[in-house]
Amino acid sequence: MSEPVLTVSGLRAWYRTSAYGVSREVRAVDDISLSIAAGEIYGLAGESSSGKTTLIKTIANAIQPPLEVLAGSVVFRFGDRPVDIHRISREALGKIRWKHLSYIMQGSMNVLNPVRRVRHTFFDFAFRHIGRPKPEFLQVVRDHLQRLHLAPDVLDAFPHQLSGGMRQRVTIALATVCRPEFIIADEPTTALDVVVQKGVLAMIHEIQRELGSSIIFVTHDMAVHANLTDRLGIMYAGRLVEEGRTADIFRAPRHPYTAHLIASLPRLGDTAPKKGLDGAPPNLADPPPGCRFHPRCPRASDICRREAPPMAELSPGHRAACFHPEPERPA
Repeated sequence: MSEPVLTVSGLRAWYRTSAYGVSREVRAVDDISLSIAAGEIYGLAGESSSGKTTLIKTIANAIQPPLEVLAGSVVFRFGDRPVDIHRISREALGKIRWKHLSYIMQGSMNVLNPVRRVRHTFFDFAFRHIGRPKPEFLQVVRDHLQRLHLAPDVLDAFPHQLSGGMRQRVTIALATVCRPEFIIADEPTTALDVVVQKGVLAMIHEIQRELGSSIIFVTHDMAVHANLTDRLGIMYAGRLVEEGRTADIFRAPRHPYTAHLIASLPRLGDTAPKKGLDGAPPNLADPPPGCRFHPRCPRASDICRREAPPMAELSPGHRAACFHPEPERPA
C-alpha cells in the first residue's frame, strides 16, 4: 500500500452523559486503528448501531457533546505535512474542510438549506476555498455540475423542487467542487431506489477516478461494497473485527461475524433458507467482557469470554480480531 493519506491509531470516542446523578458511557468507537492509502476506496460495513457513523464523524472532527474523544489520533497527510485533525485550531480545521476533506452526509436535506436556493449553498461551502470572483466562481460550479451530468439550472432551484436522486447528486457535487484529496461518504445511497442508486454510485466512482481522491464509504449494503470498494473494514459493537481486500473478504471471511454477513447474502439459484444469528448486539453502555461477539458466536471458548482478541494479520493485508478465525480457503 502506498503512503497513507489517513492513519487512525487507538481511537476511542464515547458518548458520555450525566443526568439526575446517573453517569452513562456508550462506547461507540472503542480502540480502532486503520489506514487508508491515496486513491483508495475503503468501505465500512456492519449492522445498525455498530459505530460506523460515529467513527466517521470522529475522523472528520464533526463531533458534538455528548460525544467525546478519549484517546487515540486521526492524522491526515495532505501534501508533505501530517495533520492531527483533533489537535488543530478551529480556524485551521475550517481551512481544511471542503478544500482537502469533504463529507457526503447521510440524507441530502442534512446539507441543503430548504429555504435557500442551491446556488447559495455552493457559495456558503466553497466560495472562500476556490477564491475567485463571483462570476468566475459560478462558472466553475456550472462546469462541475455539467461534468456530473447535472443541468446548471439546478442552482436556481430550492431543494424541495428537486427529486431525491437529484438532491443527492447535488450534495455529491457540493462535496467535490473543491477537488478534495479525501472524501467521507456516509450512506450516500440510503432511501434511493436501485436505478438511482446505481447512477449515484457510478458518479462517485467517476469523480474518484478523475480527482484521484481517497474515499471512506459507509453502508450496510454489502452488494455496494462488493462493486465499489478496494478494501473493506467490518465493524461490530464499536470495534473493527476484520479488514482486508474486499475480494478476499467476500471469498474467504475469517471472522465468524463477517462469515455470517457473507452467508446471509442472496445468491442466484440458492433456495436454501437463511439462518439468522441468535441473540442481539450488545448494549454498548455495558458491553460484555472479552470479545463483544462471543455471546452470539458459535466458535466461542473460555478465552473469548475473558479477553478481547487483538487485531492480527492472518494473511498478507488481511486482519481479523478473533481467537478462533474461520479456516483460510485456497485462492
